[in-house]
Amino acid sequence: MARAVVASPAPASKRTKAASVVTGSRRIGDALSIAEQQGLLSGGRTLTVRGRMPSRLVEQAKKKTGIQSDSKLLEAALASIVAADDYAEWLIAQSGTISKDLDLEF
Repeated sequence: MARAVVASPAPASKRTKAASVVTGSRRIGDALSIAEQQGLLSGGRTLTVRGRMPSRLVEQAKKKTGIQSDSKLLEAALASIVAADDYAEWLIAQSGTISKDLDLEF
């Protein structure tokens, strides 16, 4: 069965500073709010994550989200992964699990 993330976005007044920076995508803001509600944004920033990215990819991501900081952009991307809904994967995995003998007539 699929893991469901059930959380409603925090009121705008309670969202993190990172979530309020996001102007171009409500989905990113919601993902940051969910990550905050799960306690994933609390604590010190102690881990350094580095990677080489295509500049056009980063430019477009910044343009779409309104985030200018590379660190905040990575934080938003990671929050999006954590908050992702796995429903599509679960639905595909259900293929063939209903008996062909099941009467679906109403």
